[in-house]
Amino acid sequence: MAEVAEKKKSGGLAGVIAGDSSICLCGSEEESLLYRGYPIEDLARFASFEETAWLILRGSLPTEKELSDYRVVLKEKRDLPVNLKAILEQIPKDAGMMDVMRTSVSALGHFEPEIEEKGRFDIADKLVSCIGAPLLYWHTLHTKGKRLDLVTQEKNHSGHLLQLILGHEASEEHQRFLDIALILYAEHEFNASTFTVRTIASTLSDFYSAICGGIGALSGPLHGGANEKAIELILKFQSQQEAEQGVLRMLERKELIMGFGHRVYTTRDPRSDIIKDIARKLAEDAGDLETFEIAERIEEVMRREKKLFPNLDFYSALAFRYLGIPTAMFTPIFVMSRIVGWSAHLLEQRQNNKLIRPLSNYTGPKRETWKPIGKRS
Repeated sequence: MAEVAEKKKSGGLAGVIAGDSSICLCGSEEESLLYRGYPIEDLARFASFEETAWLILRGSLPTEKELSDYRVVLKEKRDLPVNLKAILEQIPKDAGMMDVMRTSVSALGHFEPEIEEKGRFDIADKLVSCIGAPLLYWHTLHTKGKRLDLVTQEKNHSGHLLQLILGHEASEEHQRFLDIALILYAEHEFNASTFTVRTIASTLSDFYSAICGGIGALSGPLHGGANEKAIELILKFQSQQEAEQGVLRMLERKELIMGFGHRVYTTRDPRSDIIKDIARKLAEDAGDLETFEIAERIEEVMRREKKLFPNLDFYSALAFRYLGIPTAMFTPIFVMSRIVGWSAHLLEQRQNNKLIRPLSNYTGPKRETWKPIGKRS
């Protein structure tokens, strides 16, 4: 048998370029992040979530009229089919929130199927507008015993989400803070969930199936659950000194501490400083600087002991808590934002599609000789 040439391999595909994309650049050397060429710092400072969604999906910033019309489109798509609401009412109250989101997207595909005549962005816009609605409808039914009205009068998307979550109108400042968080989470190149979406899309599967795959990938704690683990860690400690001692003990036991380090960035996550400033402002407004300072002490210990920096998930956990978002919704909020990036990558994959099918490095036994059942030891 001819010798097989040795194949290049990389654990977890680290450092492997798996395809071309014009959507996002995670600058590993510059420690920067660009959406369609625009720095994340500028988008967080000047843009709205709707502007950012339009940019990522359509490739350029919207004009004033395009943005105004897009807000109307998203507002019109907020409600859910009555049959989907009936399904949500049958999902057990102890179901996982990410499972509810996955099931909802799959079911929505039956009632509002992908139809080419409706336009390339129709399903993307629908999901950007309403992907959080099924979860919040189900959650409100089981926690408050009432059916949630999913059509609020809020003009902007962040205000709409906060009203559904909190049950009342949020302040303009809090709406803006969530807006920025959604911008920061909207897209991040070929991460695990996005690559899953592209892989499914490469088979020419439908839009909804690919997004269900993305939700499934994000459900894993190594990808989407870090902010939930981060807030659990921060709230374990009552003082900065207790936090330092506790984290040192965790490091001695070689426990995994979520919310630190990144597979692409090596010295800093460009999104972290932005969300940290928001968390600090929210802590000040809440009169709870002690909790923020506990988080800072954990950051100091991780930098000193492990040379690790906080990623977006660490301080976003504090920001979400101060905004009144339940901890179990932290990862679903991630979905409500990343649906933009997933949709953009799905559409880009379709434009110049090639089936994604990598090779594996075989580590099994060599060719074996068949043995009758009576001669097997």
